[in-house]
Amino acid sequence: MQPNFLIRRALQLGLAANALRPLRARSTSIPAFFAGWLTSELAPQFLALTAADTAVHLARHGARDRSTRVGLALAAATAVGLGASIRTGHGARDEIERALREALGDDYAEELGRSDLGLPWGELALPFRMGAPDVKVDRNIAYAPGGKRFLLDVYRPLEPVTGAPVLLQVHGGAWVIGNKEEQGRPLMRYLARRGWVCVAINYPLSPTHRWPAHIVAAKRSLAWIRSEIAAYGGDPDFVAVTGGSAGGHLSSLLALTQKDPALQPGFEDVDTSVQACAPHYGVYDFAATSGSPASKYRLEGLLARRVFAADRDPVKHLDDYIAASPFDRVSSEAPPFFVIHGRDDSLVPVREAREFVRRLREKSPNPVAYAELAGAQHAFDVFTSVRSAHVVRGVARFLDHTYLQWKAAQ
Repeated sequence: MQPNFLIRRALQLGLAANALRPLRARSTSIPAFFAGWLTSELAPQFLALTAADTAVHLARHGARDRSTRVGLALAAATAVGLGASIRTGHGARDEIERALREALGDDYAEELGRSDLGLPWGELALPFRMGAPDVKVDRNIAYAPGGKRFLLDVYRPLEPVTGAPVLLQVHGGAWVIGNKEEQGRPLMRYLARRGWVCVAINYPLSPTHRWPAHIVAAKRSLAWIRSEIAAYGGDPDFVAVTGGSAGGHLSSLLALTQKDPALQPGFEDVDTSVQACAPHYGVYDFAATSGSPASKYRLEGLLARRVFAADRDPVKHLDDYIAASPFDRVSSEAPPFFVIHGRDDSLVPVREAREFVRRLREKSPNPVAYAELAGAQHAFDVFTSVRSAHVVRGVARFLDHTYLQWKAAQ
């Protein structure tokens, strides 16, 4: 008997099954997210590991005992499940392309004049390698007083550029954890290679700092970009913003509160507008005005307790939460948006993104692209995977097209 082999195969099959159909109960949402996220985005690596482990076991022990034969059956089922995850990841290319054509027109790619749809095989082989020798990174630049939570990094091409479009990356982490070096790096590396200047920021975190410190800091970083980014080769007049999860919330709110002096105290006259927004798996129903049970649970269990001040009860002070909610700040002044969300997101249900997009399309005169990714969990773009590589290239096409349209209008 070889029980360890059987246990390994059973565990791997469970992971593959959860990646395809995540557990839906609220009590299992966090473990379902972590297990599904890693398994679905690393499905090729897990498939190779399953095959290698099975081959080594057969070479050493053969298939004479019953537990090995059961383990082989589990390995075969696991391979089928991981293969399905890999195919679904590749499907992101078509999902992104459909979203772009629907929002920008069938001929949008011809207007770009170049298209890079190939996968970065070197990065896929080493998905957690974050270095980029062909990109220059200026680290830990202060954009406002206050220490390390007010630092930013600038990613730019090795060769000097001038007047390059700028991307602002806002990290996620439920407004309580995270830093500028953990998220958005595949996209920033890719754009920097294509001539963009990218800025990744830290911002104050709860519960030490309470709302609206997070969005005020993000707007201060925009003020820094307006005054300083030309020295790094960027164009201060064109800034796009992106971010995932809480960063998706903050980037969307930046895009939708461009003339709100309440969110930029002491620098009310600074232009904190953005020209495009590409939020990933963002939190949009911040005030739970949709009535969604998931949004209400997040409001009462996280936002009211740890993000807002203790005296900001969401019943008595609902207006404060509405002022922080992208759902409730949508207007005709919204810039072009590309909203991206995983259909299997265990932490922020996809219906939240669908409703946000519906509201944007109802009021905004600008393009609103929406890609709903089959099989994608929360945080699918943190490291390079088949899916995230397709998403990075799609977001770059959206941003390039938006920038060209902006230039033509100037």
